[in-house]
Amino acid sequence: MTVFDTACGRVRGRDPHDGVVAVLGIPYAEPPFGARRFAAPHPRTPWAGTLGCVDHCPVAPQSAELPGAPSWSPGDEDILRLNVWTPASATGPLPVLVWIHGGAYTFGSGAQPDFDGTALARTGLVVVTLNYRLGFEGFGHVPAGAGPDCPPNRGLLDQVAALEWVRDNIAAFGGAPDQVTVAGQSSGATSVACLMTMDGARGLFRRAVAHSAVGPCFAPALAARLMEQVAAEAGVPATRAGLAAASPQSLVRASDAVTDRYRKDPGSGHLHWDPVLYGPVVDGQVLRGEPLDLVGAGAAPDIDLLVCHTTQEYLLPAAVGSCAEVNTDEQLARFAADFGLPDTLTEGYRALLPGADVRDIHLAVYGDLMFGEYSNRLAAAHARAGGVAFLSRFARQRCGPGPAVYAWHCADIPFAFGNVDEESVHFLIGGPPTPEDRHLAERMTRAWSRFAATGDPGWEPLGDDSGRPVRIWGAPDPAAEPGVWEDSASVRALWRPYTYAPERP
Repeated sequence: MTVFDTACGRVRGRDPHDGVVAVLGIPYAEPPFGARRFAAPHPRTPWAGTLGCVDHCPVAPQSAELPGAPSWSPGDEDILRLNVWTPASATGPLPVLVWIHGGAYTFGSGAQPDFDGTALARTGLVVVTLNYRLGFEGFGHVPAGAGPDCPPNRGLLDQVAALEWVRDNIAAFGGAPDQVTVAGQSSGATSVACLMTMDGARGLFRRAVAHSAVGPCFAPALAARLMEQVAAEAGVPATRAGLAAASPQSLVRASDAVTDRYRKDPGSGHLHWDPVLYGPVVDGQVLRGEPLDLVGAGAAPDIDLLVCHTTQEYLLPAAVGSCAEVNTDEQLARFAADFGLPDTLTEGYRALLPGADVRDIHLAVYGDLMFGEYSNRLAAAHARAGGVAFLSRFARQRCGPGPAVYAWHCADIPFAFGNVDEESVHFLIGGPPTPEDRHLAERMTRAWSRFAATGDPGWEPLGDDSGRPVRIWGAPDPAAEPGVWEDSASVRALWRPYTYAPERP
């Protein structure tokens, strides 16, 4: 029996497997429901005896059912928990990597099998994954009123509470509290960028990893408008009392219905193209500004930053049918207008992708708008502000007798975690891994571990604003286009006139 002492009580983990002990579902805050609904996270009350932590805990309210991961059931409330993987033979304080999952701030959990920390722990890390409030519970706007404060960005505050738990408890698991790296992908990566700039997270980590950061954040007016639509769909007043009277299940259903309306309405502006109703809100308090701007202004010069994005980000949403189809020049022009893209941008992509059809151009532009360019700017802004920033791109593809698999959104994460043999990720990577895939996974896992331990992933940090040097993971097959090109400097030049600003109604 493997038992650890925490500030709130003893916890029992699983027996060692592959030299690693997993301790799953450790509470780091009180359940955020009942009288604590929509409130900031509250410290966990100590428990008596030893808490068995051998299975994953309930996940945050959501409608998604992800392969191999627990799904949410109405009534599940004790969701603010985390998981720890630590080498069974750890003899001294080890670097710590804390993972914040993605999922459009609406779905996902730290219990997804592709986030299993065993392979990373075998490299000499203590690995932590966590759940935090999602959707309306974590990021929905709650009007001011009587009763306890209902701060914005509650999901970010949950992440801060988890990092505070790491600071106070990780030494019991063999981790070094002063050697913490916080990492995330997609909405988890933008959460990392937000944490880099938040006063409440200062001093809780010294390094950051952001894969496919998505931007920008929301303006308060947009969050308020979306709250009114969700409240109306749920049939409750757009007040704190009205929203609190709605069950978490009804707010999930209402959010899905509002999302579906945007998806079906081509005249609904930028939310039509891939509607995401929730995200960090630039409220001026919890989050003082757009993280891209704050990082560029020197908000976190003492935090080392490692950034990665894939070269064909938006081919995944297209493959699973979660984004609007663009097949005509008229649709492409409307898409560009809804996002305020310069007229020269789509034409520039046509020149860089000769022979590509309208759909492929749209997916290339949208992938860079949402993930690629935002991630590049995050790294460049940090370097310009005096921070140490490393940049990489994931370009691995697979072509063969089955459907082609591209370097699309999320495909890099099983490699970085070393979990390419996990069956639930085979859709992302195109089937069981090849020997070359396993070698790539070993190199990426080693780079993460080395960065968490030393601040050096194995290549030079960014220098000037040219966006170089860049580590390329994998190599694209030129015959497997669309949407991959090697001249990234030409792509980035097309984006120079564009400015990211908090999204507004």
